[in-house]
Amino acid sequence: MTRPAGPAAGSSGVGSLCVLVASVLWGTTGTAATFAPGVGPLAIGAVAMGLGGLLQALTAAPRIVREAPGLRAQRRVVLLGALAVGTYPLAFYTSMHLAGVAVGTVVSIGSASLASALIERLADGRRLTRRWTAGAALGLSGTVLLCVAEAAQGHSGRGTSSAGQTVLGVGLGLAAGVTYALYSWAAHRLISRGVTSGAAMGTVFGLGGLLLLPVLVATGAPLLDSWSNAAVGGYMALVPMFTGYVLFGWGLAHVPASTATTLSLLEPAVAAVLAVLVVGERLPLPGWAGIALVVGCLAVLATPTRTAPKPRTTTAEPPGARPDDTGRADDAAVLVGPDSTP
Repeated sequence: MTRPAGPAAGSSGVGSLCVLVASVLWGTTGTAATFAPGVGPLAIGAVAMGLGGLLQALTAAPRIVREAPGLRAQRRVVLLGALAVGTYPLAFYTSMHLAGVAVGTVVSIGSASLASALIERLADGRRLTRRWTAGAALGLSGTVLLCVAEAAQGHSGRGTSSAGQTVLGVGLGLAAGVTYALYSWAAHRLISRGVTSGAAMGTVFGLGGLLLLPVLVATGAPLLDSWSNAAVGGYMALVPMFTGYVLFGWGLAHVPASTATTLSLLEPAVAAVLAVLVVGERLPLPGWAGIALVVGCLAVLATPTRTAPKPRTTTAEPPGARPDDTGRADDAAVLVGPDSTP
């Protein structure tokens, strides 16, 4: 029986690149929000992920209609992903508002990589590879260094009265990390079950966007107070959220959710660099050391592995195979991978 070819190095490399570009776009949100200081974190989160999610659903509408039977068959996964999408931006942006951009981002994204690995282990039986463990250790060490450096730099101006807010912000960051991991896993599960990335992301994020509309109506009035506020809201929805999550969906078609969430550790590093270059903040030496560790993490995880093709035992095709099934077999191999159980 013919054995499907293993994951192509180029395929996983392109998937990793898509996630990295998305992470760069997401890293601009904290800096962009500083240009609309009168808009609260709930409004920023609702306009960014709400409108961005609805736009994804509109652009993917034909695919969603065609693949409706497959989506209905996975409706529990769809619902779980949509609830996570509706919760994540509210927790994430409020965490940054209370604990600071660096601390909120680091806690949210750093905890997401661990939560994603735990979800995959419990739900899919995926074993963690030594490569992922090494990369995650580098990335988490770097983000902790970055977090400590930023907190030490900015804590003197916050005052002792902000301690309770910081603790609450960290708690919300952990909630954001879990929900980020959940909707990443849900989208990956849908894609691995035969739903295209466009239909999967459009459905999950479209329903999540609908859940965020009441929040936007209740809190979004300041977005209309000035052209700059409206521009920030439009940028958030179109660039980091719509474009970023389209790229993220493409990435999830080729790399596991745990790898994707770990690669997104680039986001807090980008946010810190932009805060220095654009906002005018200072980054202490430990912060730059943290960024270097994050780059090392990305090098470990994003570099494609080259595996020698295994010899075929026979040239016969499996029963029922069609000439166009090769791509689907390769995709399945990429999605499942050698370190997981179906």
